[in-house]
Parts: sequence; structure tokens; C-alpha cells
Amino acid sequence: MNKKVKNIFPYFVLLIVVLGTLYFYNMTFYEVHELTTGELYKEIKDKNVTEITITPKSNDSIYYVEGKLKDYKETESFSAKVIPEDVDTITTYVKDNNIKEYEVNKDPGTSAILLIISNILPLVLLGVLTYFLFMKMAAGNNKSMDFGRSRARLSNDGGKVKFTDVAGLKEEKEEVSELIDFLKNPKKFQRLGARIPKGVLLVGPPGTGKTLLAKAVAGEANVPFYYISGSDFVELFVGVGASRVRDMFKQAKQNAPCLIFIDEIDAVGRQRGTGLGGGHDEREQTLNQLLTEMDGFGANEGIIIIAATNRPDVLDPALLRPGRFDRQVTVNLPDAKEREAILGVHGRNKVFAKDVNLENISKRTPGFSGADLENLLNEAALLAVRRNKDAISMDEIDEATDRVLLGPAKTSRKITEKEKRLVAIHESGHAVLGIKVEGAREVHKITIIPRGMAGGYTMMLPKEDSQGPMAKEELMAHIIGLLGGRASEDLFLGKITTGASDDFKKATNLARDMVTKYGMSDLGPIQLEEENEGVFLGRDYNKARNFSDQVALEIDTEVRKIINSCYEEAKKVLKANKDLVFLLADTLMETETLTKEQIDSLVSTGKLISEDEVKPVDVTMTKLREVAKARKIKGYKDMTREELEKAIEETEEK
Repeated sequence: MNKKVKNIFPYFVLLIVVLGTLYFYNMTFYEVHELTTGELYKEIKDKNVTEITITPKSNDSIYYVEGKLKDYKETESFSAKVIPEDVDTITTYVKDNNIKEYEVNKDPGTSAILLIISNILPLVLLGVLTYFLFMKMAAGNNKSMDFGRSRARLSNDGGKVKFTDVAGLKEEKEEVSELIDFLKNPKKFQRLGARIPKGVLLVGPPGTGKTLLAKAVAGEANVPFYYISGSDFVELFVGVGASRVRDMFKQAKQNAPCLIFIDEIDAVGRQRGTGLGGGHDEREQTLNQLLTEMDGFGANEGIIIIAATNRPDVLDPALLRPGRFDRQVTVNLPDAKEREAILGVHGRNKVFAKDVNLENISKRTPGFSGADLENLLNEAALLAVRRNKDAISMDEIDEATDRVLLGPAKTSRKITEKEKRLVAIHESGHAVLGIKVEGAREVHKITIIPRGMAGGYTMMLPKEDSQGPMAKEELMAHIIGLLGGRASEDLFLGKITTGASDDFKKATNLARDMVTKYGMSDLGPIQLEEENEGVFLGRDYNKARNFSDQVALEIDTEVRKIINSCYEEAKKVLKANKDLVFLLADTLMETETLTKEQIDSLVSTGKLISEDEVKPVDVTMTKLREVAKARKIKGYKDMTREELEKAIEETEEK
């Protein structure tokens, strides 16, 4: 029996019982008296008939006569069968006795259509209505009790995303390219006895493109792409998560080869048996089932799992062993060249003005993830629409960068000249140290327009976009730059304010890391603190402290020594460049914002150039790439601006 029919069958039985009960009820409490033709004549003559209905039945040449008598109750009636010859007589009697409730139905004849319409169709309609009613009830009941079904969904756009839609991540693409080859041609690997990784764990900060990379793998391999979040497994009832894992792999087996993507796997894959009072029983059962399905007693051939997390430190070791997640791929924040490529991908449907240079934007956005860059261009597009412009210019991109970093400008906030002067001196102190201290970060922008919680800010970015190790001198120069605001207030205004609190926080944390983690103090090359956050407890409850109180005092002394020496160095540099501090501050009082080109002009010539005098880029990277593509220059997509210009010049010479 079909499963659907099996579920509906009890409801049909119930319907038959209800209809039978109603029929029996009517037969019991509704009484019909059978009369002969003679008795009917007599009752009509005696004027006892109050209503009468005559219905012909042509198939057997019989007329049915129904009606009521005077002494009948509401639940009583009579019926009689007469031949066609008696109908005229009965009709005459009825008219002579003035019976008002009188009706003669027409003969339906022998038409099969009329027979179906009058007798069978109402029953069919009733049956169909009942079927759909109970089907809806059954579907609702199944849905409400369907806890153990998998929440994994089949992506509709998984096959549309390709590697060309994922900018940067060159090494990461190479790591997962084997998965594509296996999904397309598994026999090539099986022939040599090679075992493809069953699981790949993508690790990296939020917004770096882990989900997009997983979609691109499925798109390149052209296989079904199931996606689910780690939190979708966890439920109120114990055992439901394990049931969902089983159902997910059951669906995947039916569509193998396929790819399953589990986002935020740390929600279900955390270490077992940790935390106060033991672990979460439901989560542990779910994790145990996931471990068994990935590499247990059963075989799941043709199923590859890609999981993503930004907290690999909290995952259970059994989940990371070979045979489960065999390979870990770290998806880092993009460098300058990758950021330029990402901006190119997200800028495909944007209309840019001639002064927009994606290469310059990429250099000014270190630390931005792919999601941040997409948000940056979207904010710029919204600003251009708000200003009724036909294209996105650098003005909108600059404003969008500030909005992403600090929030919208508080133009309605009233600032006194005294506060304005204070902020200008403060930010000029940061800028002068960035300009004059060797190894300090490069100054790209100064503004005294308040944004977010900041009264103003100085944008200082690394001169080289490097994610490698930093020298002690670079860290010291960074701390000096952070303390420049307070030092400038102290020197040139003779007072200190609360405006440098966030600078102190960053400087103190960096100085403490130099002492306790990097071994850059008189305590020697020893690590005294490490990031050892608890799986379930907060950072402060489980912070490693493997030293005595005496050593703690020495740590505080060394941190204070670094901060004090950097502060004195900051004051020394600012005293030597007092005129530049006041030049920048006075200019800020007039313009409120200074760009890198204007700052360079003030430092070199002492004069301010207007934004109109800044030469826009004549040829954008997009146009250079178009030329390179037309001239068939290999690898032009990964080249910098200088490399592209050089390659184009070489082709011109040839």
C-alpha cells in the first residue's frame, strides 16, 4: 500500500463510521409511513394531506409520492408508489381539495449525464473535499512531529558560482582543486589507491570568503550542494541532532557524488566533556553521530564535507583527525593585490567615475575582508545615489571608508572653537609622529569631523602590506604614534583630556604583548601569557598565569618602562617639529579634513593644494587590463599597475 494512502486510510474509516452513525440516527428518529394508493386517495379526500410531492421514475414506470398529514410530527412523513395512470387522478384530487404545498418534479428521462449530476457528483465532491481536508491535517501533523528530518537544504545557485567569482585565494583554490577532480572523475584516484580527503575544514576570520569558496567547489564540479548551519542540528530534545545527521547523510547518499557544507561547525563540534558540570548531552550525541558517519562503520562514498569556522581552537580533536577532516585550509585576510581583485569582482555592476583607482583603494584598506570590501563599494553606491550622481567617485568611496571604519559623520553635533582646537592639536600630534618617526605607519588622512565615539581621527596605515612578523622597532614606533595625541595636548595646550583613552588601551595591550608574549623586554625571551580561552567559560576565567606575584610586578614594571620611554620619545619628536604641528592644526581648523596629497604638500612646501590640483589617475586599472587582454598578455589579472604598464610598453616596442 502506498505510504500516502496508508496515512489517509484511518481517516476514511473514521469518515465511514461518522456517516453510518448519522444515517442510523436519521433512520431511527425520522419515521416514514408507507401508504397504499387507496389509503392515499382517502387521506386526500378527507383533507388530511398538508403537502405532497410527486417524482416520476421513468426506468420502472413508477411515480413516488411523498408528503405530510395533519397529525404528523416534524420527524414523520408518508410515501407511496403509484402507476402513471393514477397520477392524473391524484392531481385532480389535490386541486379539488386546494392543497397548497403541491409539487410535481420533472422526469429526468434516461440521460446518464443528468443521472450522474443529480446522484453521483455530490458524493464525488464530498469525497474530494474530505480527502484534501484530511491530507492537510495529516501534513500539518507530520510537520509538527518531524523533528528528526535533516535541515540541510539543496542550494539553487550552488552550480552558478565558479572560481572566477572568487577573487584572490590562489593557494586556497589549489588546495581544494583535488576535490573537484575527484567529484568529476573518482576512478582516476581509485585506480592508484589514493583516498581523497573526506572533509576539508576552512578556517579564517569572518567575511574572508569561506562559504563562497565552498560554493565555487560545487559549481566547478557541477554536483549537488547541500548547506546547513551547525546550530541547525541542536534541538531541545536529546537525540534529535543525531537523527538529523543520519538523515542528512541518507539524503546525500541518494544524490552522490555531492558536497555538504556545514557553516559554523563549532556550534556542534566543540570539545566533549568540558565546561562546568560536564558537556551538553544533546550536542555530544550529535557530534558522536557526525564522527561515526564521517569515518565509522558505514561507508559514505562520493560524499565530501566542507566545514567552516573561525574558532578552530574549540573543536574536538576527534573531529580533526585524519579520516574525518583530513585537511585544514586557512583562509586569511586578503593582501593588497587580492583586495584589488576582490574590488574588481564586486565592482562589475558598479559605474565608476574616471578618478576611481581600485589599486589605490586596495592600498588604503589593509585588514579589510572580502565582505568589508563588498560593503564598502555598496555604501559608496548608496551615497552616489543619495547625491544624485551618475557615477561613483572617490569622494563617495572616501566617505564610505570612513563610515565602515567609524560610522557616519555627526554633522549636526555642535562643536565649540575650543573643542575644535583641542581635537586639531591632538590629531596633528598623531600625524607628525607618523611622518617623522622612522618605522611608523604612514599617514593617509586627518579629520576633526566627529564620527561614532571619536571626536576626530588620523588614518595611519602600514607602509608595506605584510602579515609577517614585526620587528621591535616597528612595534615601538606604533606605540609612539598612539601616544602622540596625549603628548601634543600636554606640550602645546598645557592640559590633558580624556580623548586619548582608546589610544592608551591599544598602546598598553601592545606593550604587554611585547613583554609577555614576544619576549621583547629585560625579562628575556620567555612567554609568560598565552591565549588559552576556555571552550565554555569566558576569557577571564581561564587565562593562563604561569608566574608568581613577583614576576607579575616585574611585568607591570616593564610595561610601564616601554610606555614611558615611548611617551618621552613622542614629546621629543613633537618639540623638534612644533611648527609642523601648528601648521597642520591651523589648516585643519579651516578645512576640517586633509588627504594624503595635501599632507605631503604641507610637509614639503608648507602650502596647501586644493583637491582640484590633485591629478586624477588618467588610466584606471580596468582600462589597463582591457589593453592587456587585447594584446594577449599572460597573467595580466594578477599584475600590479606598474607590472601592467611595463608589459604594455614591451608589447608596443615589439
